Amino acid sequence: MDIIQLLVIGALGAMATMLTNKGIAVFNDGLRPVMPEYHHDRTISKKELAATSFAVSFGLVVGFGIPVSIGASILLIHSVLLMTDIIGTWTPNSKAGMIMAGVLGAAWGIGLTLGLSFIIDLFEVLPVNFLDALGMVGNPIVVAFSVFPGIAVAYQHGFKRGAITAGVSALALVLTREFGSFTLPGGTQVTLSAEGMTLLAGMIFMVYFAIQIKGDSTDNQNLVSIFAERVKKIKKNIILLSLTGGLVAAATSLTLIAGDPISLSLMDSGQFGEAALAALARGIGFIPLVFSTAIVTGVYSPAGATFVFVVGILLQGQPLLAFIIGALVMFVEISLLSGAAKGLDRFPGVRDMGDHIRTAMNRVLEVALLVGGALASEQIAPGIGFFWVIGIYLLNRTAKKPLVDMAVGPVAAILLGIIVNILYVLSLWTPAG
Repeated sequence: MDIIQLLVIGALGAMATMLTNKGIAVFNDGLRPVMPEYHHDRTISKKELAATSFAVSFGLVVGFGIPVSIGASILLIHSVLLMTDIIGTWTPNSKAGMIMAGVLGAAWGIGLTLGLSFIIDLFEVLPVNFLDALGMVGNPIVVAFSVFPGIAVAYQHGFKRGAITAGVSALALVLTREFGSFTLPGGTQVTLSAEGMTLLAGMIFMVYFAIQIKGDSTDNQNLVSIFAERVKKIKKNIILLSLTGGLVAAATSLTLIAGDPISLSLMDSGQFGEAALAALARGIGFIPLVFSTAIVTGVYSPAGATFVFVVGILLQGQPLLAFIIGALVMFVEISLLSGAAKGLDRFPGVRDMGDHIRTAMNRVLEVALLVGGALASEQIAPGIGFFWVIGIYLLNRTAKKPLVDMAVGPVAAILLGIIVNILYVLSLWTPAG
């Protein structure tokens, strides 16, 4: 591990964490709609924001990002940027807090790069290693997240249109899984992201139904004002965001990180052309989500629409050039937001769509994390896990200061893993198998 690699990953961790601390950008799509509730609307407290960030991200860090990274020499970006989301929301909203966030973010990036195996060793020191089981916490999220457009449509337009949207999304999922792998002339194998294509299909219907809603000039003027302010906030920070995008591309060029498990596996086996195509397909599928949530919330992603990963993959071993082109790609992305916002200004229904997007995302994540936590807990303690998670979920609702619903599944699974280890030490528990 040379000094250039450590500097790049450290700088990426620092920049991403500081952007989260100031409410400029977060990586977790489910957290993005929540950020304005603290930074602009002030409808939730700093403590609630931090708890939500932990709930939607921590289980994915230890149960998805890190485990996927174990079998390769490349970090899945989730293990880096989901934790910077957590650090950024937990550090104080002040100048000193921002500096603290930067230092901790850099330390996380460097420490994770140097000590991934050490982190895994900590789990292996435990008598009962439940790291593999925690991986199940994130299993339902990837595919479940693709259903949120159908739920958002149902909230806004009723059950019938919501069912149509969800049905088309399901069809896209089945067809992409069945026919999404094909070979281009020359022998290059391309595999489309089933979840990405599913999300794209749902987003098309969601936007189509929203633009059917007519409004008077006053409604349209309000929409123009709302979106203009949100986009203005993002463009105000275009340099910082572009630099962060450049760092993502540079880190990818150094084969330090990958944007998704498919491209990570291909990069690890030296198939960089195929990895770039996989990353490109994923980016296309997620344009609607990143752009729509950015316009509605005024919060962007430190990796943008993920095309910076494509830049890094194509420019292997050329981190400086990857940084420059990656920053340019991010700059262009953000510049296009204004045109997208002006187009959306013509359709007042999109204003309400933003609220329903946030609500649908939260509901889907609550269910997905609860199911994932239950599956993980059942693997940790067969015959007890479902009882444990369902019991904690319902009891939590009666508490004076309950955990946010999204936190229950992951926290319950982690607590059960700790308890099982304590019982094992006391000779009161024998692992299954």
